[in-house]
Amino acid sequence: MYDIQKIRTDFPILQREVYGRPLVYLDNAATTQKPLCVLDAMRDEYLNVNANVHRGVHYLSQQATDLHEAARERVRQFIHARKTEEIVFTRGTTEAINLVASSFCQSQMQAGDEVLVSDMEHHSNIVPWQLQAERMGLVVKHLPITDDGQLCCDTIAAHLTARTRLLSITHVSNVLGTVNPVADIVKLAHERRIPVLIDGAQSAPHMTIDVQAMDCDFFAFSGHKMYGPTGIGVLYGKEEWLDRLPPYQGGGEMIDRVTWEHTTFEHLPFKFEAGTPDYVATHGLATAIDYVQSVGLDNIKAHEQELTRYCMEQLQTIPDIHIYGCQLAPSASSTEEPWAHDAVVSFNVGDIHHLDLGTLLDRLGIAVRTGHHCAQPLMRRLGVQGTVRASFALYNTKEEVDALVDGIRRVSRMF
Repeated sequence: MYDIQKIRTDFPILQREVYGRPLVYLDNAATTQKPLCVLDAMRDEYLNVNANVHRGVHYLSQQATDLHEAARERVRQFIHARKTEEIVFTRGTTEAINLVASSFCQSQMQAGDEVLVSDMEHHSNIVPWQLQAERMGLVVKHLPITDDGQLCCDTIAAHLTARTRLLSITHVSNVLGTVNPVADIVKLAHERRIPVLIDGAQSAPHMTIDVQAMDCDFFAFSGHKMYGPTGIGVLYGKEEWLDRLPPYQGGGEMIDRVTWEHTTFEHLPFKFEAGTPDYVATHGLATAIDYVQSVGLDNIKAHEQELTRYCMEQLQTIPDIHIYGCQLAPSASSTEEPWAHDAVVSFNVGDIHHLDLGTLLDRLGIAVRTGHHCAQPLMRRLGVQGTVRASFALYNTKEEVDALVDGIRRVSRMF
């Protein structure tokens, strides 16, 4: 049984008020709140096990190292990677993609080669490739999407050329909630010997991730979007690819031997982890993973999809509302194919500016995101400057959706 009230007690911030009203937190695609167990685990490590990892022979250092490497193993299990050597800790999805962009383009591409992304990408999966393109004379191409925010595999095939060296695609759109058929996309690219990077920032918190079944070459996600701390993320890379790529940064931790004449590098994954890692955050991430799995990813997915369906149903009763992307899910009892939409609803209401709507909702205690959501090319494709976005987590309720809808109705009457 999904005990939502018990779950909510694990997140004390949800009990607070904003402007004298109960907080309704619907900005989870930006960052999630943290359960007490994560905060307690990190506090305990700082109080009792704080020492730099990998470098010390003393007890605290070894204990901190054990926690840090246990977190790596926990991540490996969580995404079903083959080996811990394939798990690289980063500061987040953005740094993970930048790592691949820098190392892959430097070693595997030359002027005129192409990277293929899509119209629904977050800036973190656009700008790193553009930076490399400017430096090396590469070409960044983008896949079109349908009017309802879907990618078509036939279209993808048509955009893969003899110069395509990498396909980098989001698993779930942070604006539309579209769930892309990544396993099919990977298969299509691999038939042409093209590696694939998956941006999993918006999928890892909401569904089971199996990188081996997906067969992607790289997968990136962030801790703070899945109830863990900020400043920690993960890059998964197939061992064969990580072995081939040069280091992203230089410094301590990532070296084997340094002389004035030459430096050799550590084995995987340490080759890509220069400097002191955030070993407390990795422990926090592992604790967050334990928490998510104690609730159950299938339970979380079912709960969030029910909320998303309910939200879209209720929003569509508001005059002049426009919802972007897939319009409505089949019911839970439907015999149709599973709904390829997850935990995000973006919309505008009539001529009300998205910033005005979000600001006035905030005065009612309702936290939503407004603007371009770090996806300006997608906004241009949709023909808008920005949207209001409500995004759900495992602790949100139908009552909070009702508060959102009531708030929009109240604001609408003001215009």
